[in-house]
Amino acid sequence: MLLLAEPAQLLPARQQMAFTLMFHIILVPLGVALPTLMLIAHFKGLRRNDSVALTLARRWSHAAGLTFAVGAASGTVLSFEMGLLWPGLTGRFGEVFGLPFAIEGVAFFLEAILVAIYIYGWRRLRPWTHFWLGVPIPFVALAGALSIISANAWLNMPAGFTVASDGQITDIDPAAAIFNKALPYEYSHFVLAAYMAAGFTVASVYVVGWLRGRRDRYHRLGILIPFTVAAALTPVQFVVGDLAAVAIYQDQPAKFAAMEVVTNSGSHQPEILYGRYDSATNTVTGGIRIPGLNSWLSGGSTSTYVQGLDAFPVDDRPSNVNIVHWAFDTMVGIASVLILLALWYAIAYWRRRGVPKSKLFLWCAAGAGALTYVAVEAGWIVTEVGRQPWIVYNVLRTSDAVTDADGVWVSFTVVVVLYLALAAGTVAVLRAMSRRWRSSDSTVDTDAVYGPRPPVDAAAAAPAANGEEVSR
Repeated sequence: MLLLAEPAQLLPARQQMAFTLMFHIILVPLGVALPTLMLIAHFKGLRRNDSVALTLARRWSHAAGLTFAVGAASGTVLSFEMGLLWPGLTGRFGEVFGLPFAIEGVAFFLEAILVAIYIYGWRRLRPWTHFWLGVPIPFVALAGALSIISANAWLNMPAGFTVASDGQITDIDPAAAIFNKALPYEYSHFVLAAYMAAGFTVASVYVVGWLRGRRDRYHRLGILIPFTVAAALTPVQFVVGDLAAVAIYQDQPAKFAAMEVVTNSGSHQPEILYGRYDSATNTVTGGIRIPGLNSWLSGGSTSTYVQGLDAFPVDDRPSNVNIVHWAFDTMVGIASVLILLALWYAIAYWRRRGVPKSKLFLWCAAGAGALTYVAVEAGWIVTEVGRQPWIVYNVLRTSDAVTDADGVWVSFTVVVVLYLALAAGTVAVLRAMSRRWRSSDSTVDTDAVYGPRPPVDAAAAAPAANGEEVSR
């Protein structure tokens, strides 16, 4: 009966938004974190006159440019979808949370300019000038991410406005909307996830080459730089994730009840791993139960009281508890596995100062990037599906914000086709770049003004010694 009462456009609008978000989120970690990885390699190359590190930096900059361009295309579609699919949200609350989107637009254009300067600077700029012009890129990327996460956090913890008795929005405070209560934990959680996803994914490319016998220094640095960054942040992410869960327990109890599939309110709540929730009976079957752990994680004691799904009207509960719960358990499970992998890496590197030799470790490292992206997608499912049926938590229902225009299924189909074509083109270009790089000497990049160079004899090098930029 509930489904019959919902607007016909609600399902296709949700499906289209979910599809575009899940596609776009694949590119965001690379846009946020890959510039940092390339600058680490760049700094190492200049500081130690390391041609291999400079080669990695230049090639990663090309990959960053490509993923930035594709991410710009998919992100632009998302911006239009906000207005076209959810006019009830943007029309009523646009003045409240619209400023972050304007900030993101400025950050986007600034990042595009800086990325272009950096990529073309390999052939035109002095070494350290080129490096320092690239340094702002990660910070601009973080500023853009901050603006978008701020808007999403506002949907979860709305602030900066008052709803008058006639339903009008008054007393608008854009600063309070931007710096809402959910921003600190959502932003830190996402940024760490982005760096982990990018680090493990980039490293996995070189791990696969290592497993295929390419045991040169190029692949060694290609593994060590991004994997070290990702591994170092993994335990930090676990702590931040726990703090975020506690904050959700306090601020969004219905979402927390779905995440942990707490059916009946009370203390001494067990931690239930997976299992299947039955909305008709408000019970869970199957799964692994750890007595009292959920209450202890929520408040530091097994006697901590946790609100269950029974505390909320049926219409106010998350629309699909099983999806939210399974996504949350998947995210936490992957994070636990990655902590073990990071610890293994730390011990192995401390002992041998190089890439761990264990075949089992290498196979796990090769799959770490894909696993991290599964966790990222699962995290967004928890955030978005867990907030339902509200598009603005406890203020505006999703069904009241959706468009009443016809043809949403048609637009959804068109978006799917276009995005699949965009994905195929991106993969094809990345593979072509990879093949071209493999076909040449991985430590030589003769197109660059400085850095990667084929070896020269001393007699030929002497006349140019005074003017050679690489000596600076």
